[in-house]
Amino acid sequence: MSIKQKNAEPDTAPLISVVVPAFNEAENVENLASEIDDALSGIAYEMIFIDDASTDQTKEVLTDMKSRFPHLRVLSHRQNSGQSRGVRSGVRAARAATIATLDSDGQNDPADIPALYAQLTRGDAPENLAMVGGRRAKRIDSAAKKVASRFGNGIRKRLLKDEADDTGCGLKVFRRQAFLDLPYFDHIHRYIPALMLREGYAIEFADVNHRAREFGESKYTNFGRLKVSIADLRGVIWLRGRMKLPGGVDEI
Repeated sequence: MSIKQKNAEPDTAPLISVVVPAFNEAENVENLASEIDDALSGIAYEMIFIDDASTDQTKEVLTDMKSRFPHLRVLSHRQNSGQSRGVRSGVRAARAATIATLDSDGQNDPADIPALYAQLTRGDAPENLAMVGGRRAKRIDSAAKKVASRFGNGIRKRLLKDEADDTGCGLKVFRRQAFLDLPYFDHIHRYIPALMLREGYAIEFADVNHRAREFGESKYTNFGRLKVSIADLRGVIWLRGRMKLPGGVDEI
């Protein structure tokens, strides 16, 4: 599926593209965009918000915001397709080689992006380092959600050996091409670490801030996550078992 762009791309590509999928977050997107703009004021960047066919005023709010934020691009899904598809649409449209993803509910802190970007791009980083994932050090959620998340993360980590304590954290910084190398499926955003490792990339993690949701309500429930996670886990286990790496490719 191609993405129609209204404006010609500037000559200078940004260093980082911030991708934010949004569904019914009309009350949160403007504050989040302002925080992104403040956090990345010294970096050449763009932010891409993807409206996932919201039924509230998210699309209209994002459209109105474009006059205030010159680095803002807005994509709009014609049909609701979920968070993973929103991430993928944003990554495919991005002009930077490095991507940062954030949840649109305001619980991820954009102020953490520069540190994760610096960790990924540092001079002594492993050559194949492709992602630095956020790890919510002090998670601000209900006790039930924290218990369910801890349980789910433990099972997933044991089965997939993906090194991740918190794949539910939406804040990640990664190489655009590495993400596009991954096999796509719905809910892939929770399995990016395992799939990066499957492709032979290195991954790292860093503690990040987590905040209470100020407006709106969560789009996920513990039961909903559990229902899809069983099939997803089986699928990712199968994918891992069907992968062979060549150890590098040389042109001779």
